Amino acid sequence: MESVRKLFTNDRFGAHNGIDLLEVSDGRAKLSMEIRDYHKNAYDTVHGGAIFTLADLAFAVAANSHGRVAVAINAHISFMKAATGGTLFAEAEVVSANPKIGAYTVRVTDDGGDLIAIFQGMAYRKRDSISASPE
Repeated sequence: MESVRKLFTNDRFGAHNGIDLLEVSDGRAKLSMEIRDYHKNAYDTVHGGAIFTLADLAFAVAANSHGRVAVAINAHISFMKAATGGTLFAEAEVVSANPKIGAYTVRVTDDGGDLIAIFQGMAYRKRDSISASPE
């Protein structure tokens, strides 16, 4: 897991958006994002793109936690409730996996535990191992 943690600690887009990797294990990941003004839209709620970014990164960490490079081939998000501030959490887990394809669900919640969004992603597993990927 250390190679996966190191890889995603260097994710520049995640860092730019203030996303922190809290946990990673086989097929699972938990990330957080403290809401800042730049995450908000014209309605003063968290922009859907910011929520998607958090969920997508959690999906990426979980999909790559198996030690092979995994890339998204499909992603879908459903927004359940508007978020306005505090901290958002994304918890990803594998739902189904075979040697080439993995399906994952990510639940995005606020710091009160309310469900903000459900994200579903499908990843293609390449032959390359995480340790062999470029630094």
